[in-house]
Amino acid sequence: MRLSPPPFDRQPCPASSQPHTSHLGADLDQRGRILERLRTTIRARHYSPRTEKAYGGWAERFLAFCEPRPAASLGAADISRFLTQLATRGRVSASTQNQAFSALLFLLQDTLGLELGEIRDVVRAKRPVRVPLVLSRGEVALVLGAMQGTPRLMAQLMYGAGLRLLECCQLRAKDVDFARHEITVRDGKGRKDRRTVLPGKLVEPLRAHLERVRRQHELDLVGGGGSVALPNALDFKYVNAAWEWGWQWVFPAARL
Repeated sequence: MRLSPPPFDRQPCPASSQPHTSHLGADLDQRGRILERLRTTIRARHYSPRTEKAYGGWAERFLAFCEPRPAASLGAADISRFLTQLATRGRVSASTQNQAFSALLFLLQDTLGLELGEIRDVVRAKRPVRVPLVLSRGEVALVLGAMQGTPRLMAQLMYGAGLRLLECCQLRAKDVDFARHEITVRDGKGRKDRRTVLPGKLVEPLRAHLERVRRQHELDLVGGGGSVALPNALDFKYVNAAWEWGWQWVFPAARL
């Protein structure tokens, strides 16, 4: 299978005291069960691996913050204290605090099924207002001129088609339409698909690149490989799709 290229101080909640050594094993056991349940819930909703990693990290920090209390007793007040400490002691950015807030809501409401009251009195991290930094045409040319090979083609495609890094890495052969000069982005930000332009200057370089990738794919098939990861449950619905050319990565890794 070809791969796609790819702290603050703990303060106990007021209703609790510092855990004793005798509670440590039970705390870790409870935390592990909850985190596994969180991962199962996230995967059932087909969230991205990055979301799973981020939510799992915040959930683990939150549960450690509130130990040794049982998870069923946690609520809006605990989230408020945790988020306030993030802003005051952790000095996190506003976007990081918002991500933590979303993760904890998912943990308590969607994973554990707890009813939360109004979350209030949270000290919010301030979002700075900055002038956006945009490279000039000359600066872009200098950056691209210092690159070569596949990384250069990927950078040109991201710049010319407006792709995010992961969107570029996860392009598949069938997503490139040379006839219409279009690229289809699957499962982009917000889990939305969209179409974007394929710059005319990149048509021939990308066509030549895909021809090389196709030859490598054919060699992989001869060697007993040639499969690729499929989204969701498509590998069950289309049992041969993982070996078909259209599903292969436009920019596969050099290793199996």
